[in-house]
Amino acid sequence: PYYVDINQNLFLEAYLHSSDPNLVLFVDTCVASPTPHNFTTVTYDIIRNGCVRDSTYATYYSPYRNVARFKFNAFQFIRNNPLVYLQCELVVCRAYDYSSRCYQGCITRSKREASS
Repeated sequence: PYYVDINQNLFLEAYLHSSDPNLVLFVDTCVASPTPHNFTTVTYDIIRNGCVRDSTYATYYSPYRNVARFKFNAFQFIRNNPLVYLQCELVVCRAYDYSSRCYQGCITRSKREASS
C-alpha cells in the first residue's frame, strides 16, 4: 500500500525489464476501483485506450524507452471509501514501429450509424 492525502500528486513509474533495448513501453489504460477484485462495475478511468480521462493526469519525460512515468492527483470514491485500487494496462512495442499501438496515442471508437 501507498498512503497519500486527497489531492496529493501520486507519481508512478513503470519499468520494462528486458535485454532488448528496442522495446517501447506505453500506458494504455489505468482504472481505479474502491475494491481490489472488481475493475468493471464501480470504476474511475484515469486513462483509457490512451485517452486521458482525468484532468490531473500528466506524463513525464523519460530518457529511456522502457520506462513510462506519469502522475495524477489522489482521490477517494463516494461514501468515503478510504482505499483506492489501481489497475493499469501497459503495451510493449518495437521502437520506431509507427504502426504499433504505442505510437497511435488516443484511440476513440467511432459510433455506428443506426439503420432505419
